Order: sequence, then C-alpha cells, then structure tokens
Amino acid sequence: MTNIKKIGLTALAGSLVATSAFAGALSVSGGAKMSYTTKGGNEDTNLSGNPFGIQKSIGFTGSGELDNGHSISLSHYMAAEGSQSSSILTYDMGDMGSLTYHDTSAALGIHKIDDLMPTADEEIWNGVGGSPVGRTSGPGTGFNYTNTSMDGVRIDVGYSKNSVGTAADDGGVTGAGGIKSASSIAVQYSGIEGANIFFGTGKKGATATTETDLTTYGFTYTMGAFTVGAQQSETDLTTASSDLEKTAMGIAFAVNENLSISYGQSETEKEGSSVDQELSGFSVGYSMGGITLKAHSNEGKNVGNTAATAHEHTEIALSFAF
Repeated sequence: MTNIKKIGLTALAGSLVATSAFAGALSVSGGAKMSYTTKGGNEDTNLSGNPFGIQKSIGFTGSGELDNGHSISLSHYMAAEGSQSSSILTYDMGDMGSLTYHDTSAALGIHKIDDLMPTADEEIWNGVGGSPVGRTSGPGTGFNYTNTSMDGVRIDVGYSKNSVGTAADDGGVTGAGGIKSASSIAVQYSGIEGANIFFGTGKKGATATTETDLTTYGFTYTMGAFTVGAQQSETDLTTASSDLEKTAMGIAFAVNENLSISYGQSETEKEGSSVDQELSGFSVGYSMGGITLKAHSNEGKNVGNTAATAHEHTEIALSFAF
C-alpha cells in the first residue's frame, strides 16, 4: 500500500468509535496497481471480456501508546465501490505478545501457514478455480494471538466464534450460530540459519454441530540465491469418504537483488475419488526503484478432484510506489 495523503481525521475517528472516549488521527493510504489477466481451460467462462484491471482499495490506519508502554493500532480497509474489506484492531503487549481482532479477510492460527511455499508472486492456486480443495484455511473473522518472545519461535493461536467470515458492525451479530466455532494453533521455528520449520493443527466449523480437523506441516530452506520448500496438509471432513491430503513443493531463485523467479506444484488426494487434483505455476517478480512488475501463470487439472476439470490463469501486474 502506498501512502497517498496523511490528514487529521479526529472527527471521523470519533464518529467511528462513538461509544469510546478515544479519538485520534488516521492516515489514509491507497494502491497504484494495474493488471492484465487471461483465463483458459474448459471450466472458465467470460474469456473474451476486458482483461485490464486496476486496484480499487483505500485504507485508514492509526496507532497510539498507552501509559503502561503497550500500544493499540487500528486499520480499516475498503475494497471496490466503498464496500468494507476488513477491519483490524491490535493490542500489542510487547514481550507478552499481541492480540488482534480481525473483522473479515483474516489469517487466524493455522491459516497463517496454510501455504508457505516460496514464490516470486502469487501462490499456485491463485485464480485457478478459487481456493482449491485441501487448503487449510479457516474463517476470516475472529481473534489471533501472536508471540515471538522466544528466540526463533513464532506462535499464532486463532479463534473464531460461530463465524462465517462476514463483517459485524458495533452492536451487530453475524453468523447466527450457523457454523461451529473454530480454533487452531500454528508454530514456526527459524532458529536454524536459512530454515523455517512449521506445524499447525486445529478445527474449523463445518455446520452448527460439526467440525473439520486440519493439520499442516512443512519447511522452507534458503541457501544462497535458492529457496526450497515442501508442505503436507490434511483435511479430515465430517462427510464420509471425503478426507483430503495435499502435498506441495516450491522453489525460488533470486537472479539478483531486483529479479526473482519461482515454480511450484501440488497434488491433492480425495478419499473416494479416482483422480487427484494437480496444480502448478510459474512466477516472476522484478523491481526497479518505485516500479514493481510481477507475473504468474497457474494451471489446474482435475480441479476439485473432478475428472477433466481444467483451469488456467495468467496475470501480469504493474505497481507504482510514490
């Protein structure tokens, strides 16, 4: 996000938190990003539409320090047409960790490590039939506690109360108990030079009374210009004969300080299915001063473990920093 203009928004902040005694100043930020996207495969439609797009987002951020040395930060992000994308409120307790509440579009607990494979741009599932089956993601609304006080160790604990990931305003209720609460934990260890070893487990609500068990583990390792990684994920669904196992790998190469390239692939097995979902993708990223050019080309076969279901997605994006 590029800072566009910083203005005092005391009155706006006061109206946003009308029941609070706190009113502060928020900074306004936005993006300058344009993309060209093409799609293919026998399951994609609208292939002849306008391939050009421009990022439509705006953010309001602010922070303040308390008398005890702790700090509070607040962010509101809005996507196209002014609709709310996410709100984030963080209470930072220093060595005791930080507690964050996300209102939609969040990574909670195990979702922090759902795909850590090295890439120069987007993940290999981006644009290929949405988020592929087997991804260990959770609902996007809830709490996340983070602690990095132990050398080389990061812990994330996520909790989402009866949430389907939709926004709730002050005094509002969302989800209405339509989905069981979710909880998970993710642990990363980077105490070995060049390596990051990670593990996560948790439960995601499937209905008001059932849960899906999630597990993922893997590593990344950087040696010189190369970074490699491998990850195994399991999703134990409540529906009979539909458990999932996904194996992913990736490799990235930093050609120089400005240019990086990467390749990744994954395979998802579904219990009771005769075909495996296969995803693969190439990415490239190049930066020069205030300009960044990134591109990726992803392909999916047997998407959703359905035979002969193919998707292709290619995107080129140009970003400006000013």
